Amino acid sequence: MFSTGAGGEEDRVKAIRNIALVVAFLATLGPIAHLLELPSKLTLDGALWLSIQQNLYRGWGTLFGPVEIAALLCSLALFLWTKGDRGHRNGYLIAVVCYLSMIAYFFLFNDVVNQALNHWTAATLPHDWTRYRLKWETGHALAALFSVVAFVVLLQAYIREALMQHAGQNSNVQFVRSS
Repeated sequence: MFSTGAGGEEDRVKAIRNIALVVAFLATLGPIAHLLELPSKLTLDGALWLSIQQNLYRGWGTLFGPVEIAALLCSLALFLWTKGDRGHRNGYLIAVVCYLSMIAYFFLFNDVVNQALNHWTAATLPHDWTRYRLKWETGHALAALFSVVAFVVLLQAYIREALMQHAGQNSNVQFVRSS
């Protein structure tokens, strides 16, 4: 894919692997925060829940949306650039599917609820608002699951690569026995 030779491509893959790991960690923060809030948010009355949704989470999408897309793109790049490495490639494919699922579930669950509640007030809160709350929380719980799976898979690839490099460096060392 690159004309710089194997060393240049290996360096690019290593750099993308490092960036992907950091971005993958960042991509877990929002969904895990929502998951940790879930038990308490399920106890809120409708007016307070609506107020939190409309005020506390303002701007989260502009922060975490690009991070999730970057995680997807990094994972996709790793998948495409490691054609000869079946072990790592399968993991990168899992990460790609997880990030695609996170984005899809956001639009299927969370965005639908966000669009609806943007027009509500405490006085116009629908009688079935708990159904919307459950849909919103479910979407973020699934995103947390997918983000953690993707992060673990990318971390595993990173560790495996580090161990392989370490083993390769140690194979060049000769040990002298003393008698």
